[in-house]
Amino acid sequence: MGGGESGVGAALLAKQQGYDVFLSDGSSLKNEYRNELQNAKIDFEEGQHTGSKILNADEVMKSPGIPEKAAIVKKIRTKGIDIISEVELAYRFKGSSKIIAITGSNGKTTTTALIYHICKTAGLDCAIVGNIGDSFAKRVAEDPKPLYVVEISSFQLDDIKTFKPDIAILTNITEDHLDRYDYKFENYINSKFRITMNQQKDDYFIYCADDEVTMKYLNQFNIQSNQLPISMKRELPNGAFIKDGDMYIRTGQDFTNMSVFDFALKGKHNQYNTMAACVAATTLDIRKDKIREAVQNFQSLEHRMEHVATVRGVEFINDSKATNVNSTWYALESMTKPTVLILGGVDKGNDYSLIEELVKEKVKAIICLGTDNRKIHEAFGNTMSTIVNTTTAAEAVHAAFHFAAKGDVVLLSPACASFDLFKNYEDRGNQFKQVVKEL
Repeated sequence: MGGGESGVGAALLAKQQGYDVFLSDGSSLKNEYRNELQNAKIDFEEGQHTGSKILNADEVMKSPGIPEKAAIVKKIRTKGIDIISEVELAYRFKGSSKIIAITGSNGKTTTTALIYHICKTAGLDCAIVGNIGDSFAKRVAEDPKPLYVVEISSFQLDDIKTFKPDIAILTNITEDHLDRYDYKFENYINSKFRITMNQQKDDYFIYCADDEVTMKYLNQFNIQSNQLPISMKRELPNGAFIKDGDMYIRTGQDFTNMSVFDFALKGKHNQYNTMAACVAATTLDIRKDKIREAVQNFQSLEHRMEHVATVRGVEFINDSKATNVNSTWYALESMTKPTVLILGGVDKGNDYSLIEELVKEKVKAIICLGTDNRKIHEAFGNTMSTIVNTTTAAEAVHAAFHFAAKGDVVLLSPACASFDLFKNYEDRGNQFKQVVKEL
């Protein structure tokens, strides 16, 4: 079910393993995916879901984008057919390879990319898969590696059965995707903790001891693995902590430390991401000098606090990957100059009161970029004298530039999904950058 990166990857792996495969996508397939399916002689349909064919399956691999409330999913559940996610299928056929899996509401992409960068710097043969990089299943089918660094969403965790990472990382839990969890925060929390459900005593679980939600729920789950918390607020006997500008890591007998001033990634939230990545690397016995080298020369990700250009003294930052309020909170928290904030898109049950104080303190104007901006106006209408509606990246950039003065920052950090006006957050970020470069 679903013919994107994960669906096609799963189809190719299943076919290779001797399954009789049928792929069904409710909309149209990208040309590259259609060609891959045809070349592999895999039967598929697009633009519809033929119930008779789908309900004839022994097992269904459902792409993470398809919600439980979709009519066809309800029919599959009613018939009692097993539904699994692509990472579950990949896990079955990975052989003896090790897995580092990263989940969390914020920071998971940065943490995943940094772990991969550390592993590559240390000369390990590994692949970055899941939400970032290639489909995990496709990589297992076509170019298997001894180590996989997997970014994994709550939707993928919902449909795992046996999937077990050797190292699991939970960066934090904040209210996100509540529209997919019946607007019950607890359902989403349970989903995130599934990353630990099959772990054994030889495995590791890295989590943030400063994250209130994680700590509140931690003891409700029967976690068997070695727990390695990270903190900036207190010293810990195991895991990692930051004190007086130094990071200390202990994962057993080994003790490592390095200065946070060596971190290429700036901002408090990135210190957490860097700590989590360094703890993971230490459990793999990667040498300290390799970890330090990788952390020092890591390039931050596209669409994540990405400096685009400075035009007539105004700096433009692309943080299009901020698709929830918490991500925008982190972005604003790291701002040191007066900010014109571009917000808006598809609201996933957002609570804007989380950023109210930061907006008051740092933001001089809000530019809305979305088809429905009522909630933003309701949240900030009383405190913000300038709130402008726009419906294209060009309008948003020009309006922001108009209200910005020399020495200000224009920050695209929308706190919302992008599907009302753009293909995805990358498309939103790319259009923003293009317009900025034409100023």
